[in-house]
Amino acid sequence: METGKKKYSTVHYQGYLQLDKILHAQHLRSAEEEGPPVHDEMLFIIIHQVYELWFKQLIHEIGSVTGLFREARVDERNMGAAVARLQRVIEIQKVLIEQIRILETMTPLDFLEFRNYLFPASGFQSFQFRVVEAMLGLKETERLTYNSQPYTSAFEKEQREKLESIQEKGTLFTLVEAWLERTPFLQFGDFHFLEHYRLAVQRMLGKEEEAIRKSEYLSEEEKEQRLKMLGSADTYYHSVLDAEAHEQLRREGKMRLSYKATIAILLINLYRDEPILQLPFQLLTCLADIDELLTMWRYRHAQMVLRMLGRKVGTGGSSGYDYLHATAVKHHIFTDLHNISTLLIPRSELPELPPQVKKELGFYYSNQ
Repeated sequence: METGKKKYSTVHYQGYLQLDKILHAQHLRSAEEEGPPVHDEMLFIIIHQVYELWFKQLIHEIGSVTGLFREARVDERNMGAAVARLQRVIEIQKVLIEQIRILETMTPLDFLEFRNYLFPASGFQSFQFRVVEAMLGLKETERLTYNSQPYTSAFEKEQREKLESIQEKGTLFTLVEAWLERTPFLQFGDFHFLEHYRLAVQRMLGKEEEAIRKSEYLSEEEKEQRLKMLGSADTYYHSVLDAEAHEQLRREGKMRLSYKATIAILLINLYRDEPILQLPFQLLTCLADIDELLTMWRYRHAQMVLRMLGRKVGTGGSSGYDYLHATAVKHHIFTDLHNISTLLIPRSELPELPPQVKKELGFYYSNQ
């Protein structure tokens, strides 16, 4: 009797993993020349093939998370899955960084034995890595140019169109920003978060100013310097207490997130211990970790190139180390999540939440 279920044939480990294709995909160019093949070219090929496999998995994970956030109202029940998948992205990134240590078992002289066979190929031509960057939210206008050309110049028309479509459909950055802007607790009844936060900042700064002025260990000159460094509610915290000041920083390229999304991040960080804010806080932490690890990978990659090639020009025609190091400095995506630490205040200074808000921040809240 038919059960309605599809019957699967038996499968062998080798066939399921398509190992015949994978294990026969290493073609040494040095072996095509006269003389023995260069031993370390095998390592070079396999390392980069493994990178591309991990990039494919990153695209799979990031794509699933953006899908969860693409809905007009994010189902809170999906937050756990989003956090788990982003944590997987983080673990993969750690492997990508550690993998460089394996490549560095090859000496500069070993690399020079087959480097001439690589021209004009370059890691810059990794389409999957550009997809990862684009999906996370690195905009073309915020990228360094490659030999005075846009980064898409290394790809065919179809690939360029796919990179452009990622921006149009919404990146993880833009989708999370929209989700943050819908945070429902910034103003709840008579409780206005920003007003209470402003008063808490003023109290905190007042206490710190008093402590500096009463210090018996600082000279008058040192006290004045400390007070200037301390700032005030009108200067140090201006970007979060004044929407126009925030927008000016965005126009200058010093901040990326909208004012409302930034306030939501501040609230989530300050009240992270409230039950319903714990998963959002974990999600924001994951995004900050991903951005940090991406920077670490860029930096380690640059250092590896410096070790292997010194100041030589890259095989793809780039400036090599200088270009890679510059991307580590400039190509940040979720910097605002790190900068929010500037605005945090001690738990002891947090405004007390009204009972009704406390209840809503418990497990009573539902978006249905």
